[in-house]
Amino acid sequence: MTYTIPVELTSSPKPKPAHHNQAFGTVFTDHMFILDYDAEQGWHDPRIVPYQPIQLDPAAKVFHYGQTVFEGLKAYLTEDRRILMFRPNKNIERLNLSNRRLSIPDLDEELVLEALKQIVLVDRDWIPSEPGTSLYIRPFVIATEPVLGVAPSLQYKFMIILSVVGSYYAEGINPVGIYVEPKYVRAVVGGVGNAKTAGNYAAGLKAQDEATAKGYSQVLWLDGVHRKYIEEVGSMNVFFKLGDTVVTPALNGSILDGVTRSSVIQLLQHWGIPVEERAISIDEIIEAHRSGTLVEAFGTGTAAVISPIGSLEWQDEKLVIGQGVTGELSSRVYDAITGIQRGILEDPFGWVIELPLADAAKHS
Repeated sequence: MTYTIPVELTSSPKPKPAHHNQAFGTVFTDHMFILDYDAEQGWHDPRIVPYQPIQLDPAAKVFHYGQTVFEGLKAYLTEDRRILMFRPNKNIERLNLSNRRLSIPDLDEELVLEALKQIVLVDRDWIPSEPGTSLYIRPFVIATEPVLGVAPSLQYKFMIILSVVGSYYAEGINPVGIYVEPKYVRAVVGGVGNAKTAGNYAAGLKAQDEATAKGYSQVLWLDGVHRKYIEEVGSMNVFFKLGDTVVTPALNGSILDGVTRSSVIQLLQHWGIPVEERAISIDEIIEAHRSGTLVEAFGTGTAAVISPIGSLEWQDEKLVIGQGVTGELSSRVYDAITGIQRGILEDPFGWVIELPLADAAKHS
């Protein structure tokens, strides 16, 4: 199906940053995509317009009941000036899974993919070319019906904005210290932990503040029932190399099905490295550290791709992992995924989508 998306180009282009070592999510491009929903018309009026504030009624349900979901993915500029997106279909699938959990109407996934392509092509001159840089893409849905009543909204906006992002690691991928959270809970099975919704992130801010005050970069979340099974690290999925096997928490309904997580599992299997998706207790990790079988640990996510874990603190005991340096597997995974994303390495999985330059010309 062919979708026609009207484009209103800005009359006041912003100055592009002189360099791309920007703080994540602080520099936005010239345009945005908007799609409206109401109960009578369904999703309608797709359009690309100049980046601008949006006007909402103070009673809009998103402010009062948190009915909102979002995604995050990236576009890359290759050395030969091709534009690539990494696994956008996976993000779009997950966006609708989050929609269903939050009682938001499904989006047409083909239309969303076309909108992603077209907004990136409109602002293609913003895509940075330096190693480690990219154009971050943030699709999101908000409930806009101005009614104070606890029920699903009858009106929504779906939007896409773009942000120029520099290398997540200014000086290479270095291991971070992690505080194992003993008090706060991120999510429980049956809740919204497997949806990408704002409340999940707001619920983690207090624990993150306290971990930061203790000198740690992130928290390692334990399950909300037994308080012993590992779930995520910060807002990332987490992996442990125990001996020759890599293990990661199974998707149990409270863990986000990360696109990078899925990519890492496929990559490891492609390399013949054993991977297990199962319940992992903090006690098992402590014992593995004491026995010397805990070789590496790392988080995975869109922003950083790989975030090596150099130490864990649990019940006043600090566990240094891999002598506190980035492990061989962490580096290998990072180099492989970023190489595929930027078109430097072969993509045996069909992960990247190339945006046709012929389409770019019509947006000039």
